[in-house]
Amino acid sequence: MREEDIRREQELIERSRRDPKAFGELYEVYFDRIYYFILRQTGDEDTAGDLSSQTFVNALNNLEKYQFRGYPFSAWLYRIAANEVNKFYRRQKGKKIFSIEEGRIRELVEQTNPGTGDLDEELIQQMLTYLKDLPTEMLQVLELRFFEDKDFREIAFILDITESGAKMRTYRALDQLRKHFNIRLKYDE
Repeated sequence: MREEDIRREQELIERSRRDPKAFGELYEVYFDRIYYFILRQTGDEDTAGDLSSQTFVNALNNLEKYQFRGYPFSAWLYRIAANEVNKFYRRQKGKKIFSIEEGRIRELVEQTNPGTGDLDEELIQQMLTYLKDLPTEMLQVLELRFFEDKDFREIAFILDITESGAKMRTYRALDQLRKHFNIRLKYDE
């Protein structure tokens, strides 16, 4: 985020602290991103809508506690959303799911190996199946890194892990994909 954007966002946060109606602007800016982040983890539109709403209610209720620490406001929202998803699965006692569309797999391979061109349809389907069986920790970092365009520092903040932990999880996940499918994947910083 550019300094000017961060400054504007901080001004909006300050206005929202004084007037909760101003929080609607933050809601408008970030709702879709948070909703789709949650949807990929639940696979259910109603659940994603409920958890997204709860995320923004929690953010509004705790806005006084928010402090800028070098991360965009969205990182704080993603952290709240990730916690809401985790609470949901603890209550349901279910296994966390990730719904990754075929197009996202193509993006992942293209981002990590530019110039790949057309990928075999069967390979894409195998990758989708394989990804669903990866540990949640690996899926989370792949999602945040490649589908949400977060840097390692933000990923660490969102998941409450170290930056080196975020890098390690990402590299391990990409390594597993590379080895299992015998494809080249470059690691980007």
